[in-house]
Amino acid sequence: MYLERVSTPADLRDMSYTELEDLAGEIRDFIVAAVSETGGHLGSNLGAVELTLALHRVFHSPLDAILWDTGHQAYVHKIVTGRQAQFEQLRQVGGLSGYPSREESDHDYVENSHASTILSYAYGLAVARDAGVDDHRHIVAVIGDGSMTGGMAYEALNNIGHGKKRVIMVLNDNGRSYAPTVSNLSASIQGQDERAAHPSFTDRVTEKLSEALTDIRLNPVYVRRQRRLEHFLEGLPLVGHQAGSAMEAFKAGVREFLQPPSFFEALGVRYVGPFDGHDVEAMEHALLNAIELSDEGPILVHMLTQKGRGYSPAEDDDEKHLHDAPIFDPVVGPPKAVSTGYTQAFAEAIVKEAEADDRIVAITAAMPGPTGLLPFQERFPHRFFDVGIAEQHAVTGAAGMAMGGLRPIVAIYSTFLNRAWDQVVYDVALHRLPVVFCLDRAGITGPDGASHHGVYDMALLSKVPGMRVLAPSSAQELAQMLHDAVQLADSGPIVVRYARGAARQVAEHEVGTGLRARRAVAGDDATTCIIAIGKMLEIAEKAAAALAVDGLATTVWDARCCAPLDPEMIADAARHEHVITIEDGIRVGGIGMTIADEVGAIDASTSVDVLGLPTKFIPHDPKSANIHARYGLDADHLVQLVRER
Repeated sequence: MYLERVSTPADLRDMSYTELEDLAGEIRDFIVAAVSETGGHLGSNLGAVELTLALHRVFHSPLDAILWDTGHQAYVHKIVTGRQAQFEQLRQVGGLSGYPSREESDHDYVENSHASTILSYAYGLAVARDAGVDDHRHIVAVIGDGSMTGGMAYEALNNIGHGKKRVIMVLNDNGRSYAPTVSNLSASIQGQDERAAHPSFTDRVTEKLSEALTDIRLNPVYVRRQRRLEHFLEGLPLVGHQAGSAMEAFKAGVREFLQPPSFFEALGVRYVGPFDGHDVEAMEHALLNAIELSDEGPILVHMLTQKGRGYSPAEDDDEKHLHDAPIFDPVVGPPKAVSTGYTQAFAEAIVKEAEADDRIVAITAAMPGPTGLLPFQERFPHRFFDVGIAEQHAVTGAAGMAMGGLRPIVAIYSTFLNRAWDQVVYDVALHRLPVVFCLDRAGITGPDGASHHGVYDMALLSKVPGMRVLAPSSAQELAQMLHDAVQLADSGPIVVRYARGAARQVAEHEVGTGLRARRAVAGDDATTCIIAIGKMLEIAEKAAAALAVDGLATTVWDARCCAPLDPEMIADAARHEHVITIEDGIRVGGIGMTIADEVGAIDASTSVDVLGLPTKFIPHDPKSANIHARYGLDADHLVQLVRER
């Protein structure tokens, strides 16, 4: 077992290439076994095994900073930096994070669970190093798994190239993000291009020429001679400038013909590749030469990898190559991913609404499967738009569609909408545009940790002028809210935010309408009123039932609409001696505090307890209910609080 011999990156450097090949197989088996026990990101890590080995053989982490974007492709990095034993607790309470973690290891620099940011980190680290205050020798940014579809990556590229920063960028190109990557810069090996599957003689000759050109351009001797030739031409009397320009034009033409990604070079970034991302020896050669060439400025090394490589269930998964997986039997692989709970309710509801209204279009940012849009895509392919990992563009693109007369529905995770806050406020809300935002994974999400909990949306969006914020408490409520939202959008944007996981199924009489709240439990002579938001209604009803056994009547309202709040609900709450609000979002600035203000304006003697989440980064826990209980968002705590009052 070669894996047992690896506890630090230095252990890799004495291995032969044959031994490394066996090690790669062992690592893949280890990752499949580990993820099958705990769930986690699978396909992206299976595809990055050889690439990670090559990086750690060439660079000396942590003296050299190896940065990952996105962080979910860093499992192999964790394995070779001494954290194998901790994989038994991957994404468990107090266990190994599913992303790089500064608290776990000196080898981790960025907890980069959101995409397209690493080149900006690399730029900043390079500035600090060049200023003499940071001692990193090389700064290596590994960007891939769709991250190059995000606009922030190109903003950083522009600055890195313009500033001639000595940054080595490694593009891990597997042709995917969650779904197939939306990008013309991606040179995927997934067999999507018919010419790649059946190359003509001309294609084969061009490929050989491209490989030869790459080898030449990676050769430092060639680079030095090229620089001398350029200086000689530019120094020629009278025609020096024209001769230099002609040489540059000739080189650009060759690059454009043989290597389309010369786009990078237009930004001042040397581009080399692509290389086989599963050939350790070839990658080492490319990376060693990149180190020498980086003395002249930034360089991007393009690696082609296969997402899910070496595990047939992942290779055969056309949708996502097992990008992520629940607990599963490693022999047969995970069952086919299907939408469940609130996501499934949304998937069914949006198709129904689109069948009745041909203005409806659906937009997502690289996540058609997780947001439940695959049925919509299949039913209405020309009304479906996946923009890649580009949330800002998704929102402003939706604004343009709305201006043009369409009725866009933007389906996105709550945490990822944070990336498009400016666009929501000034591109959509300021113009009062009919855009419907459907926010999946709102509230506590569980195993993905602090960066994925969707706890800010209500506090933020409820402060946007003209924005309406709806929170369903059941699958049927979600369907009703989406139907209402399409109509309500005539007067401006509207949000429907819902939780990850199971959704309650309720009868027709337990569903509200429009922007009105619904009284779920009418307590006779009750002195306490509980106002619950979204999935917290189930907890409030359980508490009310437990209190009723003791003869304590309690009124329970399903707020339904968080902004604006229903005046009838507020007036009824103010009749009680005591009000409790409960929400799956941050407490400070949240909906409960707004309720307390409005109740207090009617009757200042009514006491209000506001229950919500603290303003802190909350670590991962595979069971969201554990986190809720930790912060008092459970039925037992509600019962105790009412009894105390």
